[in-house]
Amino acid sequence: MHFAIIARVLGMLLLIFSLSMLTPVLVALLYGENTSHTFFIAFAITFLVGLIFWLPSRGSKGELRTRDGFVVTVFFWLVLSSFGSLPLMLSEALQLNFIDALFESISGLTTTGATVIAGLDNLPKSILYYRQQLQWLGGIGIVVIAVAILPMLGVGGMQIYRAETPGPMKDSKLTPRITETANVLFRIYLCLTIACALAYWGAGMSGFDAISHSFSTVSIGGFSTHDASIGFFDNSAIMAICCFFMIIAGLNFALHFHAWHSLRPSMYWADPEARLYLFLLLVGAIITCCYLYYSGTFDRNESIRQGAFQLISIMTTTGFTTSEFHNWPSFLPFFLIFLSFFGACAGSTGGGIKIGRMLILAKQGVREIYRLVHPNALLPIKIRNRTVPTRVVDAIWAFMGVYLAIFYLMVLLLLATGLDYDTAWSATAASLNNLGPGLGAVATNYGDIGGFAKWVLCWGMLLGRLEIFTLLVLFTPTFWRK
Repeated sequence: MHFAIIARVLGMLLLIFSLSMLTPVLVALLYGENTSHTFFIAFAITFLVGLIFWLPSRGSKGELRTRDGFVVTVFFWLVLSSFGSLPLMLSEALQLNFIDALFESISGLTTTGATVIAGLDNLPKSILYYRQQLQWLGGIGIVVIAVAILPMLGVGGMQIYRAETPGPMKDSKLTPRITETANVLFRIYLCLTIACALAYWGAGMSGFDAISHSFSTVSIGGFSTHDASIGFFDNSAIMAICCFFMIIAGLNFALHFHAWHSLRPSMYWADPEARLYLFLLLVGAIITCCYLYYSGTFDRNESIRQGAFQLISIMTTTGFTTSEFHNWPSFLPFFLIFLSFFGACAGSTGGGIKIGRMLILAKQGVREIYRLVHPNALLPIKIRNRTVPTRVVDAIWAFMGVYLAIFYLMVLLLLATGLDYDTAWSATAASLNNLGPGLGAVATNYGDIGGFAKWVLCWGMLLGRLEIFTLLVLFTPTFWRK
């Protein structure tokens, strides 16, 4: 283990992250708010700690090994979430205790979108902007962004990229060099954010709301600057724009790169994961809209508008709301949260188990059925005309087993705190899938649940964002052996 290199990387990353606390200062000055000192103090503390890590180890150079990459990724997310909570904890407008501030910070950086804060409409715009910015940074993965500068520090970034990238197949790169890969991902992400902000602004949002909501839309985060979320605007054009960019952000960013680079939009439909993703969105939307209409919840037009939006928001694990979906007929809230387990595509900013894993599991199930009839047949699993390695299939089965074990352990822990089953189940699903809104006591806000329950959900959000194994591997004795 190269502890000096790890300390150097962590220090540099903290120094970089501290700079993100200065942008809300500009927002505060623009709107004449007295919150600048809050962000200056948080910036100074984060910068100082980063300097303490970096200075003693600044001369250390070398390539990160696999184990080093996992340590940097996990520790950085833990440390980043802790320091990201400082402005929220120091803010006089919020008056949050440590666990509430940490919960909000982790929720933002993991793009979960669960909140403990009420009265968003009355908060300073600098605080609101900071929350949205946390989600934007977490969406692309600040670690992936930072690997673009790691070669300048004499540290290779591939191992960090492998540990951070969501999805089952982590060895594929868009470009031959990891720096180029990080730059490509960032450019795509930035272009989508700008396009989304301009579309929101053109549809009637204010400049501030357009930028803020573009951050949380493209990151599939779900934070809003209003308690009523997207429902605050009551604008069909804004809802349509939001749906479009949520769907786009839920697709594999590698697919975006190849489609844009080759100028072949047909590549989207040629990708089996993208087809399944779009198919599930379509079928889910039809079921939701029809159920809302025939149950008498809304009229025909409103059923289509509300049902399609809420289905896309929940399945992509964004978590925006336009109405109180938890009060819809009992089938629909559970149906929507069930679809959040599928989540978005691998390599996207979305959460959930990922469509890619579900596709491989489905093909594995079909293969086992054929094997009952033809025991000696060779039936390889293929994705994009490439055989999926047995190691990947085994890893997915292991992931599902561990996911289910952790899921029900979290449910039991939440039940032990006194929460009802609907609340415990939906809160666990919302945290592990990085969804945000749940049912019962957490339908609109997580502020009323106990401190221990929030700690459990914090770990759930981190496990979901790091895809479980990246975090759990640090607790195995084998990992620390020389």
